[in-house]
Amino acid sequence: MVDLQTSPNAGSKSTPPAPSSSAETVGKRQYSAALLHFIDLRDGTHGGARSQDEKERLYTAAVELLDPYARQALEELNSELMLHTGEVLASGVRRIKDGGVEAVWTLSWPAQRAARVGPVLIRAYFGSGFLHPHLQSATVGDWPLNVFDDEQAAAELPTLRALATADIHNLVFQLGGDHRIVPATIGERTYERTDDDNR
Repeated sequence: MVDLQTSPNAGSKSTPPAPSSSAETVGKRQYSAALLHFIDLRDGTHGGARSQDEKERLYTAAVELLDPYARQALEELNSELMLHTGEVLASGVRRIKDGGVEAVWTLSWPAQRAARVGPVLIRAYFGSGFLHPHLQSATVGDWPLNVFDDEQAAAELPTLRALATADIHNLVFQLGGDHRIVPATIGERTYERTDDDNR
């Protein structure tokens, strides 16, 4: 524990490091997505569309654009934490009980199934009566889904990674903190700290 009274930097104000241009780009993209979300609420539209059919057509196109990035986020988690023991599956667009539509990507692995908890999940859904679609995980709330081209879909990769990582974190705590469902915590692999970890 650092003693704030005797620390060489005690009392001085710390200036955070300047963000990299890629971090600034991601930040601007996230703020832009939030702004589009609020404009949709204001105008009653999604991507300029007013009818539910047209909005669902845009949603279906967004799912197709998002698919490789959702799979990438889950495959990275499978590689890094599940040590390639998992399986990534995608549902494609399907109708849900409320009359809306959803697409679901999941990562399941043997230890998770043995623990009888749900898989890591990324869901893109457009509920009936919603003005626009959203992203969520099994345990994390909603994020605006405003994807109309591949560049916007690629820009969602950090959000998809964050959803998947938050989901595995929350699944571990559903089990009372039992980290053993994450193979990397009990396997041969060890975590190697990099300079990036100190940022």
